Amino acid sequence: MKIAAAQLSCVPADVPANVRRLVSLATAARDEGAELVVFPELALTGYELGALAADPALWVTPDDPRLDPLRGLGTAVVVNGALRTGGSRPVLASLVYGPDGERLTTYAKQHLYEQERGVFEAGDRDGRFALGGTGFALATCFDNHFADLTGRGAADGCRVHLASSLYGTGGGVQERATVHPGIARSTGMYVVLANHVGPAGPWTGCGGSAVWAPGGALVAEADATTATYVVAEVPVAGRD
Repeated sequence: MKIAAAQLSCVPADVPANVRRLVSLATAARDEGAELVVFPELALTGYELGALAADPALWVTPDDPRLDPLRGLGTAVVVNGALRTGGSRPVLASLVYGPDGERLTTYAKQHLYEQERGVFEAGDRDGRFALGGTGFALATCFDNHFADLTGRGAADGCRVHLASSLYGTGGGVQERATVHPGIARSTGMYVVLANHVGPAGPWTGCGGSAVWAPGGALVAEADATTATYVVAEVPVAGRD
């Protein structure tokens, strides 16, 4: 299976504009054979916590019509944003849609990072889905720093770990390059990281969206400056 890790600079607090950018990347990756495209943390709005706290119109639902262009592209997508819960705060969640537009799962970030705790509710369960007979585990940014969470994916039989994240320039560069191959080594899973590039709220995304093989070897890596994607071939169940 070919999997794409995408990176972009988001339009601050503009869901329709960002959906258009996501669709463009997903379509291009699909045309290169990608069966799954993973996007960064808060790709629907950018990392705009102040706007998300102030404006519930930026929160989405799983069947939100603003997301219609992302559904049924002929490739599965993992897209992250602020998801309504019925309460006073959203969750920071990844929505996974299959190639036909069916929602495969929803995962809410369990380990919120610092200022996120004042904006979002924390999730309370792990994210899993199957595609092409293969199990996938989901995590969002700071989640990836917790070995119990990443280890449960491997224990549950997942083959691929998907990380929608925001790592910035400065110390984030080393974190990005250390945490994810470490997960691949410790769990024996493939690890797919989708990161921001360029302005991302108070940060500057360092790009480098990438795929690591079990054992930690780098398979594919994007640059530090371009809105783009990388595609990697991941062996999956039932295929040569």
